[in-house]
Amino acid sequence: MTDIKFKPVRHDHKAFIEKASKRKGFVEAYDGLALEYQLANQMLKARSRAGLTQDAVAERMGTTKSAVSRLEAATKHAPSIATLRRYASAVGCELQVRLVPQKAA
Repeated sequence: MTDIKFKPVRHDHKAFIEKASKRKGFVEAYDGLALEYQLANQMLKARSRAGLTQDAVAERMGTTKSAVSRLEAATKHAPSIATLRRYASAVGCELQVRLVPQKAA
C-alpha cells in the first residue's frame, strides 16, 4: 500500500468567499450548491484527519486519483451511496445519512 503523508495546502476560505461574493451571480450559485459544499468539506476533513492523500484513498477504494478528486469537488457530480460508503471506509469513517424535517415558515 502507498505510504504517502498528506500535507494540507493552506487556504483562507473566508477570504476567498469574501472576494468571490463580489462577482455577479456568485452568491446565488454558491447558495444553490450549499449541500454539495458541506459534503465536500466533510470529505476533505475526514481525509485530512486520516492523514491520507487522494492517491492513498483511491488505492483503498480500488479507483483512481481523478475519481477521488471528482468526489471531493462540489460539482454537479452526484456520487452513489455505495461510492460514498467506500470513500468513508477508506478514510476510516462510517457513512451516515439523515433526513431532517424542514423548519415551518
